[in-house]
Amino acid sequence: MRRSLLTLVTLAPLWLTGCDLLGIEPASVLAARREAESRAIGAGCRHAARSVEQCYALNKRADKAAIFAGWKEMSEYMAENKIEPVPPTAETAPTEVAAAEVTEADEPGEKKPAKAPTKKQ
Repeated sequence: MRRSLLTLVTLAPLWLTGCDLLGIEPASVLAARREAESRAIGAGCRHAARSVEQCYALNKRADKAAIFAGWKEMSEYMAENKIEPVPPTAETAPTEVAAAEVTEADEPGEKKPAKAPTKKQ
């Protein structure tokens, strides 16, 4: 009994290090990576002259608190170094793209071709 307990205590650290060899990351590493990515998203949104609300809407799966922290850090950095925001050249928000298509198609005097309904399978 005593020998099996000694063997278990001796081999337990080897078994636990096996998780690292398999590529399984601890939850703390995953949480730190997610927070860092969310902060980077927030900083990118601020540099692209997007509001925090737009950033939240475009990145629903990211952590909102970390997005705000990154946005705020970038805002302070840009103010200190007198950096101007760089607005995006192409809009990526699906609602803005859909709204632009509707306004272009609604010009008076143009005939719109009728679209055949499509069946979803």
